[in-house]
Amino acid sequence: MRELQRRMRDELLNGEIFYSLREAQIIIESWRNHYNTKRPHSALGYCPPAPEVILQKVQGPTMH
Repeated sequence: MRELQRRMRDELLNGEIFYSLREAQIIIESWRNHYNTKRPHSALGYCPPAPEVILQKVQGPTMH
């Protein structure tokens, strides 16, 4: 947890000025989502912790 807090401070909070609570919530959630799903981590061999899987949507029959 301390690593996450340090990273958040270094990569996000030290470089941002938030003008509202809502703006802070949106930016922090976006950073957290990126950190936990897309950002490569050295402990994982520089792979993202939860790589995104791109699924093609199968178009079923449509009713007219």
